[in-house]
Amino acid sequence: MAKAKTVFVCRSCGTEAPKWIGKCPSCGEWNTFIEEVVVKTSAVADSRFTIGSSSPVRLHEVDSRSQPRLDTQTGELNRVLGGGLVRGSVVLIGGEPGIGKSTLALQVALAMSNYKVLYISGEESVQQLRMRADRIGRSNDNCYVLGEISLQNIFNHLQHLQPDILIIDSVQTLQDETLESSPGSISQIRECAGKLMKYAKETSTPVFLIGHITKDGTLAGPKILEHIVDTVLLFEGDQHYMYRILRASKNRFGATAELGIFEMLHEGLKEVENPSEVLINRNNEGLSGITTAATIDGIRPFLIEVQALVSTAAYGTPQRISTGYDVRRLNMLLAVLEKRAGFKIATRDVFLNLAGGLRVTDPALDLAVIGAVLSSGVDKPITKKMCFSAEVGLSGEIRPVSRIENRIREAGRLGFTSIMISGSYEKINLPEKEIISVIKVNRVEEALKNLFSRE
Repeated sequence: MAKAKTVFVCRSCGTEAPKWIGKCPSCGEWNTFIEEVVVKTSAVADSRFTIGSSSPVRLHEVDSRSQPRLDTQTGELNRVLGGGLVRGSVVLIGGEPGIGKSTLALQVALAMSNYKVLYISGEESVQQLRMRADRIGRSNDNCYVLGEISLQNIFNHLQHLQPDILIIDSVQTLQDETLESSPGSISQIRECAGKLMKYAKETSTPVFLIGHITKDGTLAGPKILEHIVDTVLLFEGDQHYMYRILRASKNRFGATAELGIFEMLHEGLKEVENPSEVLINRNNEGLSGITTAATIDGIRPFLIEVQALVSTAAYGTPQRISTGYDVRRLNMLLAVLEKRAGFKIATRDVFLNLAGGLRVTDPALDLAVIGAVLSSGVDKPITKKMCFSAEVGLSGEIRPVSRIENRIREAGRLGFTSIMISGSYEKINLPEKEIISVIKVNRVEEALKNLFSRE
């Protein structure tokens, strides 16, 4: 019989040590090492699923035809996954509590009526799942639910039911009985995720894992959890807003630049196929400090409203507060305004907000941010028929951004009559029917002259 072995594991990064350490040498966190039993005296290797024999083959002999993907019946999820669900893949979905992870997973389970889906919940009872399904208003005769946390019992049910799709809610609640540590510990998450990955690859069954996140916004558990899965999806959004963003931070079967947008309603998550129409307020005529930016996230262009407020500093140190936009980049743009355009803002408070609770990192918002700040500073509105799409450099130059044609077409489709872009573009290929006016500027000073002169 094997002797029980204990190690100290960092809860932040999963680093193991033979004794307790105050500061983790890998991640630098303090007081994160906990003692765990990694080998049980009566542990028996799980041999239900064995890896088949294989032999090396030449690379050019491998079949390069892509495998058909499974349609999740959710267009936004298909977009983020890269076109659909790949057989044998493991998808990890993380997000804040109450953001809608379980609702999204159950909607997918109910929508994929052509496949046998097994939804295993370690956090909710089957009665609670039924109540949520009734609220969503969908049904699926091929959807099976199970309340279980024992990994051995789950594998017994899998061997009997043989589902086409498996959903685990959540991986932190699973418990491998060959380990003495409690559910949610580093060793439990590592072993359970590894065995589920092995099951997915050997049976070609897609597996969804719902994961918790820490207070820092990172996925809870060891870093190896993100390494062994095929796709990591992050569900984001402010719970005070209706909109939710689904992003892929890792995807072995597609691009990581895509995002899906959902609207949280009483009956569940609703796909937002055209985010531009919901992120723009049509009733802002005559209001200062508001501009519209043409941005792109993934392959999808959309327009978003930028709101700024410049006021006299009530305290000794001016405040710089930004919601949805990098505050460090905001400080850089304010310095450019003061240095290159002569706009005195060092002693004034500046507040910036992106409508809808979204977080955007596209540098094409720079010119719209400068326009909103200047409009609020002089308390003069900018025509709502103008939008912006350009990056601003430290020297005050207006720099080009990628895929400008798509941004211009999206602005024209939504009724904007003019768009301000960089003057560096030699030629822009647009259909002749486009009626939007393109304003090209090269410097910040030149852009400011065009802000209030056009109606």
